[in-house]
Amino acid sequence: MIVYNITTKIIPHIEKQWLQWQTHEHIPEIMATGLFDSFKKYRLLDQDDTEGITFTIQYFTSSRQRYEQYMDRFAASLQKKAIAKWGDQCIAFRTVMQLVN
Repeated sequence: MIVYNITTKIIPHIEKQWLQWQTHEHIPEIMATGLFDSFKKYRLLDQDDTEGITFTIQYFTSSRQRYEQYMDRFAASLQKKAIAKWGDQCIAFRTVMQLVN
């Protein structure tokens, strides 16, 4: 199992709009690629929210190959769309993890 994790810090006054966009537009676009099996959204707790609220969205896929296909075919264009919409109102970083049994 491969987990593609996107952690994003957003300015507080866009929280509602950003979450709606994630739920109704961005996450469905990523899932529509057919390369992820499921996802989960989290809000980080015990964080200093004065500079922003931090969320993480994790996308789960069965293989490194499927993740790499996503990165090669879709990641850049979807990231550009997010930057065009939100600009400097949020900052994101991405990590890839493998489930260890």
